[in-house]
Amino acid sequence: MNSEQEQTNIEPRKEKSSFRVLFRDMKKRRRLYFIVLPIAFVMAAIYAMGIPNTYKCTVKLAPEVSKGRTGGSLGGLASAFGISLGSGMSGDDAIIPSLYPELVNSVNFRTSLFSIKVHRKNGSKEMTYYDYLLHEQKSPWWSKAKKAVFTFLFGDKSDKRTNGANEVDNFQLTKEQTFIQRVIGRLIFCDVDKKTFVITISVIDQDPLIAATIADSVQQKLQRFITDYRTSKAKVDVEYYQTLFAEAKENYEKALHDYAYFSDHNQKVQLQSVRSQQTKLETELGLQQQAYSQVAAQLIAAEAKLQEERPAFTILQPATVPVQKSAPSRAKICLLWMFLAFLGTTAYIIYKEGHVKMLLGLDDDED
Repeated sequence: MNSEQEQTNIEPRKEKSSFRVLFRDMKKRRRLYFIVLPIAFVMAAIYAMGIPNTYKCTVKLAPEVSKGRTGGSLGGLASAFGISLGSGMSGDDAIIPSLYPELVNSVNFRTSLFSIKVHRKNGSKEMTYYDYLLHEQKSPWWSKAKKAVFTFLFGDKSDKRTNGANEVDNFQLTKEQTFIQRVIGRLIFCDVDKKTFVITISVIDQDPLIAATIADSVQQKLQRFITDYRTSKAKVDVEYYQTLFAEAKENYEKALHDYAYFSDHNQKVQLQSVRSQQTKLETELGLQQQAYSQVAAQLIAAEAKLQEERPAFTILQPATVPVQKSAPSRAKICLLWMFLAFLGTTAYIIYKEGHVKMLLGLDDDED
């Protein structure tokens, strides 16, 4: 029992002794801190100043969520982007918003942004988003240095086969186009709240106006893409009934013309054959009129269904030009570098003084 108490009393004494030794070593070599920390601060400042400012624009919208629809439109949307939902999937449109991030991350969606016209906040030069990302983006000095070295060693291997945004084949993109669409994937983010189904679209860019422009464009394209897929089946039905309506109208007008023409030219004729032909034309007119009325009613119903299938979106937070940068935080970068330099210097001092084992509790000797 006494030995346990003694062991318990020894441990706090060893801890205090270890800290005294550490503090003594740090004080002994304090000049090293005066050398390392300023150097770390200067290097951190150079690194932080080399990172371009970026701005973030966020758009929030809530889609219409309706119960009772299944299958068709959801399956069409999923299959269009290579997503298999399986035959056992059931439910309603509440699941559709979970596919929106996949849609925004698809190659087809990213390449559709290539041709958007943009210009800087402090400039009037208009260009495509593709050309802006390819030629106008600022990069850290070390990236430029690395690119210059690789170009010098291996030559310029950029792909010149296409005219950028004007010639896009999603089946076979060029290296340059593949690079740009991957860059877009790192700048545009889409997230859906699983509980409220609120869609959050975030765009990061070095220019605040371009960030807001692309965020607004992504929002509009997303709404248009979803609307097109949700209403694709209803649009086919409307087009089908429009064709039937045009044919029925043409047949009705022809039957009406034939009946009117025959009646006008045989008003005073009392022959049974003439009356029989008139009855036949009158019956044909009635059938064509009935068919015309039925198809017209079906067309109206199909158009109403199309309007019903068209989703509604509520814009909770529209795109606005950000006034403050979102990154980088140069003060945090400098503090982090100095903290790491302090830790590294302290570890070096402990190693040089030979007190590593003691501080780790592996040595029972004390100075």
